[in-house]
Amino acid sequence: MKYMKIFWGIRAILYKLFFKKFKFPSYIGKPCFILGSKKVSINEKVRIFPGIRIECHRNGEIIIEKNVSIGQNLHIISGGILKIGKNTTISGNVLITNIDHEYKKIGRHILEQDLLIKETIIGENSFIGFGAVIQAGTILGKQCIVGSNSVIRGIYPAYSVIVGNPGKIVKKYNTETNEWERT
Repeated sequence: MKYMKIFWGIRAILYKLFFKKFKFPSYIGKPCFILGSKKVSINEKVRIFPGIRIECHRNGEIIIEKNVSIGQNLHIISGGILKIGKNTTISGNVLITNIDHEYKKIGRHILEQDLLIKETIIGENSFIGFGAVIQAGTILGKQCIVGSNSVIRGIYPAYSVIVGNPGKIVKKYNTETNEWERT
C-alpha cells in the first residue's frame, strides 16, 4: 500500500501541471479521456477511480470540491460552470452534464446545432447512485440522495431522496422530527 501512495503522489504532481487546480492529496485513476483539463479544478482529498471522461467545451468549467469520491466510468460534460459539492460520493457509470443540444434545425446533424447551457450543481454531502444521469439544469441541494439508474433534471431541495425516470422526490428529511419522511 505504501508504494501505491507514492505512485499516487507522483501522478498528482504530474496532474498539477495540466489542470487548473489539482490539490494534494487527490487521486485520479487512469482516465479514459480528458478535454479541457485547464478548466478543471480538483480540490484536496478527491478520489476518482479509473475510466473518467471529462469534457469542457467552450467556456465550460468543472469544480470538484474537497473530499469527493467518484466511482469508475464517470462521464462529466460542461459548457458552463458545473460544480460538485464537498463530501459527495458518486457511484460508477454516472453521467453529469450542463449541456443540452438544440435540435430545431431539421436536416442538420445535432452536433452541428447550438449548445444549450444550463447550470448544474451537486450540493455538498450528496450521494449519486450507480448509473444515474444528472441532466443539464439540475440543482441538488445539500445532502440529496439520487437512486441508482435515476434520470433527473430540475431543482431539488436539500435533504431529498430522488428516484426514478423522471426523478421524483420520494423522501425528505424533517428537521423538526429528525426523521426521513415519505412525500
